[in-house]
Amino acid sequence: MTNTNHIVTSAFKQGLVVPAFNIPYLPMMEPVIQAVVENDAFALIETARLEWIKFEAGGLKDVMREFERWQHPDFVRLHLDHVPVLDEDNQSVDFMKIIQESLDLGYGSVMIDGSRLRLEENIIATRHVVELAHRAGVPCEAELGAVLGHEAGPLPPYEELFESGCGFTNEKDAALFAKETGCDWLSVAVGNIHGAISGVAKEKKKVEARLNLEHLEKIRKAIDIPLVLHGGSSVSRDHLLRAVRGGIAKVNIGTEIRQAFESEMNRTDGMAAAMKAVYERTAWLIQDYFDIGGTRGTLFAGIEEGGAA
Repeated sequence: MTNTNHIVTSAFKQGLVVPAFNIPYLPMMEPVIQAVVENDAFALIETARLEWIKFEAGGLKDVMREFERWQHPDFVRLHLDHVPVLDEDNQSVDFMKIIQESLDLGYGSVMIDGSRLRLEENIIATRHVVELAHRAGVPCEAELGAVLGHEAGPLPPYEELFESGCGFTNEKDAALFAKETGCDWLSVAVGNIHGAISGVAKEKKKVEARLNLEHLEKIRKAIDIPLVLHGGSSVSRDHLLRAVRGGIAKVNIGTEIRQAFESEMNRTDGMAAAMKAVYERTAWLIQDYFDIGGTRGTLFAGIEEGGAA
């Protein structure tokens, strides 16, 4: 089976994108995968630690079990999203144990998030995880910069964050980080923010974000590995597509499909209706937002032709 890193690298080299859909509620798994398959796309299905704690995904085993019920390896792979060294509540996490468990279960790629650490500490923690993942033949994603939104309490106004460049990934730090850690993909901060996960804010429409494409270009020139955009929901489509051409090869989507599920459950209390809403929103994202319907063959052809070697 083709290594997930080859697929994401093929997207990177061809200016395509691999969406990564977060699953905070297990019944969302089936409709998301169905939408990917029926639209002949390729995507990652992912779970983050906060989705076991703040929502109802259960845990690594529960997500893997549900994924195995509906999996189509030519269309979807399972990714372990955000495993923080320090979590959104500033608590230490036994990240090595979690990542080792995911590798034992057969996750196809993993992510270590040391972004709340100082640069030197982030490098050390990430290097340990990269070595662990690579021994298992699995790619490792890391994060540098501050993609805000998951922390408790309200964020400063978005425009203030954007104009100040608060938390933006520094391109010189990125070059050092990639060299010292050997990470396969790097999550960057260039104006993107996460959707809120607690309080009344988690039900509100996410602010429309834009991306500092000039800053992204600086990062892209500094490192030659696939870049990742977290907080993809509600990013301006024009900015998103330009960012894909500028090196973003993986985009995480959580709020967009989570709120579709939650709002329909709250409105009808019907699981079938909620799953249908997730399917329709995922299909819309693939066809109309990312414009990747029918691109799976092109993505895999890039690997066969040596484009992701």
